[in-house]
Amino acid sequence: MKISQRKWGDFLSYTVDELLGWNEKIEKIANAIGLNYYPQEFEIISYTDMLAYEVYVGMPSKYPHWSYGKAYERLKTLYKYNLTGLPYEMVINSDPCLAYLMKDNTLLLQILTMAHVYGHNDFFKNNRMFTKGTSAEYSLEMFKNNTRSIRNYINDPSIGYGEVEKMLDAAHAIKFQTWKVVGEKRISHEEIIQSRIDAYKKNRDEYDILKPHEEPEPPKIDKVPIEPEDDLIYFICKYGELQHWQNNTLEIVRKETQYFIPQIETKIMNEGWASYWHYNILKELKLPQNLNFEFLKRHNDVIAPAMGRLNPYYLGFRMFEYLEKTYGREKIFEVRLLERDSSFIRRYLTKELCEDLNLFQYGKHGRDYLVDEVPDDMGWKEIRNTLSNSCGMGGIPHIRVLDMSNHDKTLTLEHVYDGRELDTSYAESTLKYIVDLWKHKVILKTKRLNKEVNIICDKNKEIIIR
Repeated sequence: MKISQRKWGDFLSYTVDELLGWNEKIEKIANAIGLNYYPQEFEIISYTDMLAYEVYVGMPSKYPHWSYGKAYERLKTLYKYNLTGLPYEMVINSDPCLAYLMKDNTLLLQILTMAHVYGHNDFFKNNRMFTKGTSAEYSLEMFKNNTRSIRNYINDPSIGYGEVEKMLDAAHAIKFQTWKVVGEKRISHEEIIQSRIDAYKKNRDEYDILKPHEEPEPPKIDKVPIEPEDDLIYFICKYGELQHWQNNTLEIVRKETQYFIPQIETKIMNEGWASYWHYNILKELKLPQNLNFEFLKRHNDVIAPAMGRLNPYYLGFRMFEYLEKTYGREKIFEVRLLERDSSFIRRYLTKELCEDLNLFQYGKHGRDYLVDEVPDDMGWKEIRNTLSNSCGMGGIPHIRVLDMSNHDKTLTLEHVYDGRELDTSYAESTLKYIVDLWKHKVILKTKRLNKEVNIICDKNKEIIIR
């Protein structure tokens, strides 16, 4: 383990040697309880650095874009007027695992956050979403290479910042419309065609001689895509009319988004797991009395229920606590390995937990928000299912490619309707960005009030709704 500090002259209420000593004790306990983690590195940073790293999602290197500056100024203003807090730490899914600690944290808070980090580290190394979906060993290098490529385009006189910014604006608008099934190989257009041809040949050549022979219908293989395509970014890269640098920029955004999808899909589990282990590790540390009181206060702050929304730390912590109490410690390691938030909630959020956590569901009725479901014999299942369906990537509309016209390259998209309607203004703005990328008319099929609706954006980015 390594701890580095950027400004050694800054005053701290503890020394780095003290942190190293506490870290040794934390690692000893983490090893004894069975956590399996990457080598861990910590860096002590100021609150201004933490603001910047939060905006850049923890990456030491990230390509420039105006949205990051805007987010930084907004967060800085909110923090200045005490309207928001900052995370005690930030952890990167990398090998070795890199974590940032706030310089202004008290000694106890540093001890707690270090223990919390080891929980995240173990989750990154073992949960299947990360082991199948990301390469921790090369993640930092990937971001550095991507940043280098974007900066080269910016510095290229034939491209320049304005063109790169325009491309990134459009890419960011659709960055989550990519392949979301982490760890599973997507079947290409060519592979689908080949499988249909093979099936046709098999049906044609193998038939029962005792029955009248009927020539099978040849497969239709001229349609693009041959089956609905879930990865919109991939489709635009493959069939669009982008220059090489534009295609590469879109691919960079796509790859970086896919790196973060496991974190989006496991927010409740990941934070619950880290909170569960910081709590149990610090209990084993046998802290002196002056630190123990602050430990209880800080831990309760982290997992405190939130008014009007779910605190992922609270829900995840309580669910892992319940699982160990009910099924034993071996079970929670199995759950940590196999699940994501949606399956975690669907399988393990019980009626007893719903009642204990005071969960309820409310909805908008006219101008008012009213309670729709409470955790009674039937309502708890509705609450569980709503949570499961809306957490992680479930909160993002599922848009897929239906057809590309051979005549004029009109692109037809479909919103896979699940009862939740699209935000009209957001959908129309996003379609304009897609036209920037596709350079031809785009049609989006969706539903409003359970009726079929087509939102059409032509090459001039005029919107028509039919």
